[in-house]
Amino acid sequence: MTAGAGQGGLETADPAATAAVRVFRDERTAVLATLIRYLGDFQVAEDAVQDAFEAALAAWRRDGVPENPAAWITVTARRRAIDLLRRDRSVSDRAQRLAALLRLDQQEHSAMSEASVIADDRLRLIFTCCHPALDMSARVALTLRTLGGLTTGEIARGFLVAEPTMGKRIVRAKRKIADARIPYRVPAGEELPGRVRGVLRVVYLIFNEGYSASEGDRLVRGELCDEAIRLGRLVCELMPDEAEAWGLLGLMLLHDARSAARVDGHGSYVALQEQDRSLWDRDRIREGLRALERAVRSGRPGQYQLQAAITALHIQASDGEATDWAQIAELYGALGRLNPSPVVELNHAAAVGFAHGAKTGLELLEPLLSDPALERYQPLHAAHAELLKRAGDLTGAVRAYERAIALSANAVERAELERRLETLTAG
Repeated sequence: MTAGAGQGGLETADPAATAAVRVFRDERTAVLATLIRYLGDFQVAEDAVQDAFEAALAAWRRDGVPENPAAWITVTARRRAIDLLRRDRSVSDRAQRLAALLRLDQQEHSAMSEASVIADDRLRLIFTCCHPALDMSARVALTLRTLGGLTTGEIARGFLVAEPTMGKRIVRAKRKIADARIPYRVPAGEELPGRVRGVLRVVYLIFNEGYSASEGDRLVRGELCDEAIRLGRLVCELMPDEAEAWGLLGLMLLHDARSAARVDGHGSYVALQEQDRSLWDRDRIREGLRALERAVRSGRPGQYQLQAAITALHIQASDGEATDWAQIAELYGALGRLNPSPVVELNHAAAVGFAHGAKTGLELLEPLLSDPALERYQPLHAAHAELLKRAGDLTGAVRAYERAIALSANAVERAELERRLETLTAG
């Protein structure tokens, strides 16, 4: 059984396989996190967990699914880790690690203490995978591989790189953790706020790539969205008092609720104002709004909460015409003050254009157009084209559309921009 089976790759008609898939999805991270703490080695821990799931598939088909599948997997993985460690004489403190694993295998834990230890281990794993000593691409890849259980091939396909390239990226990340002696721990109090922001940033980047794929022939990569939301729920479970974690979860759920309506039956882009709102996932919307409400109750506003509030205003409008653009523009202004960035300024300008007229929006957009760092930022030129069109400058709009099309690496977005340009020139 490969890690990819955790994503539903096995036949569900097979009870043993169904149980193994479920346990893989629900328990793999907890088992892996604890083994990494004792083994001090990502790869050996992953091998032990993988072996345990392969053993489960064979044993459960032969003997039936045990009463407590998760406990079966945990014990089997631990004993496999002991076997692997006994054979590996290159580990300097092998005797101490073996002794700790053997003690763990022999002692009884209360359910409460076991749950507490597992939660701590998963937090340690999250902060290790998202450590600032790793570059961002390595953090994303390692998080999806270790916490998400995706295969290297699945991660590579999600980010449109060759599988060997992604494999090397993950290996380098694991080696960096070992060579730099990156501690496997939850950061100390003074470090924690910055490190939590780093963790949320990794989850946010995974979701963004899934929701609006930067390249390729699909607008949405649902597998990445699903993994980001699952990771977001895990962070909220482990850090229930972290308001921004709830804000991010709300933001992702509210965006993802609209996924089915973002392309039509032919795979073509559908703008938000034109989407069939009956296709929106109401359960996800309700969960997203609850997460946002929980974040807001903390009284500690943050960038993800503000973004989620903006998305909620879009969703709660009865139709595109009823959207409260003035409030959205205000929220983008608040977001810009809290977290200044050219992307926020772009969205603020677009919202102001809808709320107070295209010319006012263009005045705010003008400084961004002269920023060399944004010269090749496609969304800027697409937004410029829309505002110019609405302001009546059709010649300028044509040039801006042509620039945006030239910079588009996603086939669905490029086709939509080409359609808008064709409509404009035909008119």
